[in-house]
Amino acid sequence: MKKTINILLYVLLALSIESCEKDDICIESTTPKLIIRFYDDANPTILKKVNLLTVWSGSNAKIYDKVSIDSIAMPIDINQNFTNYSFLSGTTENELQFSYDRSSIFVSRSCGFKMNFTNLQSTPINATWIKNVTINTTTIENETAAHINIYH
Repeated sequence: MKKTINILLYVLLALSIESCEKDDICIESTTPKLIIRFYDDANPTILKKVNLLTVWSGSNAKIYDKVSIDSIAMPIDINQNFTNYSFLSGTTENELQFSYDRSSIFVSRSCGFKMNFTNLQSTPINATWIKNVTINTTTIENETAAHINIYH
């Protein structure tokens, strides 16, 4: 009788261990941000900080608030084919629209899906302190390099 109970306990223990799943931890990259670098309009090879830069998108909260910086990473709207950004330098506001095509890509069970963006285009809605916008790559699938250069 003890042998039967011991065997039954071993079987139950083996089944409970077998039914455990690995912890799913997402280590893959997710939806990339739009990387923008600011350059000197007079000397386009030199990075130039924007003083007191405030950036927001639509009615959303400020993404950057009164910082002096030469590079930013901006979240892209995954529900539309465009994102409007307002750039305030000191007291002068500029608005740019970035349009793109979206493609959803399955990463893994733990990470789910991420969005990549192709056919990136830029349209100035109003531009005063921003002199020029250059698109370095029309595909946004990682955050390893700048996608957009803004000259001011």
